[in-house]
Amino acid sequence: MTRLQALRKERGYTQIKMQMLTGIDQSDYSKLETGKRYFTYEQLRRIALALDTSMDYLAELTDDPRPYPRRRRK
Repeated sequence: MTRLQALRKERGYTQIKMQMLTGIDQSDYSKLETGKRYFTYEQLRRIALALDTSMDYLAELTDDPRPYPRRRRK
């Protein structure tokens, strides 16, 4: 199971719910989850925001799933 799939299931989300949260088509999302397709920067950003994690965690650059502190928008 990939980190992406594990986080999604941990949150109780379906792939359809991820489609609604990210705007990524369910079939494309499925391919991202199974490794049959690579993430674009924008897809990775949307997924990280939807799952409340960091892009680094999804890219396996860190083992800490907590998101980084976010800037306040002016």
